[in-house]
Amino acid sequence: MAAEKQVPAGGGGSSSGGSGGGRGAGGEENKENERPSAGSKANKEFGDSLSLEILQIIKESQQQHGLRHGDFQRYRYLLLVLMDAERAWSYAMQLKQEANTEPRKRFHLLSRLRKAVKHAEELERLCESNRVDAKTKLEAQAYTAYLSGMLRFEHQEWKAAIEAFNKCKTIYEKLASAFTEEQAVLYNQRVEEISPNIRYCAYNIGDQSAINELMQMRLRSGGTEGLLAEKLEALITQTRAKQAATMSEVEWRGRTVPVKIDKVRIFLLGLADNESAIAQAESEETKERLFESMLSECRDAIQAVREELKPDQKQRDYILEGESGKVSNLQYLHSYLTYIKLSTAIKRNENMAKGLQKAVLQQQPEDDSKRSPRPQDLIRLYDIILQNLVELLQLPGLEEDRAFQKEIGLKTLVYKAYRCFFIAQSYVLVKKWSEALVLYDRVLKYADEVNSDAGAFKNSLKDLPDVQQLITQVRSEKCSLQAAAILDTNDSHQTETSFQVKDNKPLVERFETFCLDPSLVTKQANLVHFPPGFQPIPCKPLFFDLALNHVAFPPLEDKLEQKTKSGFTGYIKGIFGFRS
Repeated sequence: MAAEKQVPAGGGGSSSGGSGGGRGAGGEENKENERPSAGSKANKEFGDSLSLEILQIIKESQQQHGLRHGDFQRYRYLLLVLMDAERAWSYAMQLKQEANTEPRKRFHLLSRLRKAVKHAEELERLCESNRVDAKTKLEAQAYTAYLSGMLRFEHQEWKAAIEAFNKCKTIYEKLASAFTEEQAVLYNQRVEEISPNIRYCAYNIGDQSAINELMQMRLRSGGTEGLLAEKLEALITQTRAKQAATMSEVEWRGRTVPVKIDKVRIFLLGLADNESAIAQAESEETKERLFESMLSECRDAIQAVREELKPDQKQRDYILEGESGKVSNLQYLHSYLTYIKLSTAIKRNENMAKGLQKAVLQQQPEDDSKRSPRPQDLIRLYDIILQNLVELLQLPGLEEDRAFQKEIGLKTLVYKAYRCFFIAQSYVLVKKWSEALVLYDRVLKYADEVNSDAGAFKNSLKDLPDVQQLITQVRSEKCSLQAAAILDTNDSHQTETSFQVKDNKPLVERFETFCLDPSLVTKQANLVHFPPGFQPIPCKPLFFDLALNHVAFPPLEDKLEQKTKSGFTGYIKGIFGFRS
């Protein structure tokens, strides 16, 4: 309990002042170092032994607190007993990332690693108590050796570093063999982590064979992570550069061309190693990473050749003087690198297609969170492969290579057969039996063409998908399709008889009743009566003045008499001017 009470004080003093905070914590650490020996009475009060799962705590803490995403800064603020050393180590790793752009931080990095080793040695000293069990003591020794090896590694003290790493490796291997499989996994992982460091130290001491093992480790893992990554990449590049100095030419399809570009030399030297690593990769994720790495290197090499092609205007036509139809050496080298790139892309897509085929054909259940693969996904992959094959046929310098053209033509037929097969599968899913049956026959046609013409090209076609297996599968699928079509026809016939149209009513008169009427999708669909029948409708109304018969008009006789009397007399008076 005394040691536990001192942890917040030491951790808080260090976190407040960065690297300088370690000075204030020094006195507290010295007090902690003395208290276990002074607390003999407390030892009697506790049990006979204490146990601490050091490596398990470290790994779980790293995964839960930032190192899953490389966030060392987040991890170094944890205030736990064991985390004093881990805090200094994680800060050192953070500084190592920053030192790529700020070299001066390397001095602070080494200071933090020394601090981590100091804490680890203190932990090992505390574990020497009789209260600590043997397993914890061994883990403390291995942890100290690990951090010490990393410090010596950064100081480039190769002999001391390899001794520390070997000690760490030996302890973890012994622990792995002494406990359960679940516990052994952690120990074996640590052994795998430090194995490249050991081989790197051995190489620098003088073991030249170590470089091959380092390259294989890097390729199998798809890239090394951690302290060794940058050093190993630089070493492999340096080694290949030395080998590239002796490489002057390359031969492809019967023609030898000089290779003067260093980046191309380095890529071609590592080509065999990359292909071997892809073939030996254990997981699909590692294999995909290696494919992407190889394609990236190939693109860089192609770009380097393109830059060499640009300055010379005459080489834009890619034709040598006096040799009509033959491309220049530099352009032929460009075609070779493009061939490697396209072939690698085809292999990568084919590898992805194999995984999808297994899921599609076996109909494996997928998680609800993931979309299950469909035949359309495979069709897309085979479309890309066929496009790559078309580009291969268009490579400059190979127009007259009949064997090459024939070989690519056969590969095209193989991939067309597989593409056609999965198009048929997509039609089966929507119950388009006729279309699927025609496509299955087309698959068999492509496969027969491959078998009849593959005689001299069997070696080049052996890495392609198996055509014979496809033929067998198509034949079984055709039988299943015919059976499904018959069953589907019977089901549809029963459905039609139960819901068939029993009268000649047009659609407009039977909206409320469901029935199957095939005529609705023909040109004689019975939708409405046409022309429509005559129906009585009200005509425009007539208006009659019935009130006129009941109206009494006022008498007008007096006005008519007055008008009669004054008629002629008034006329005479008017003539002679006697009008009043």
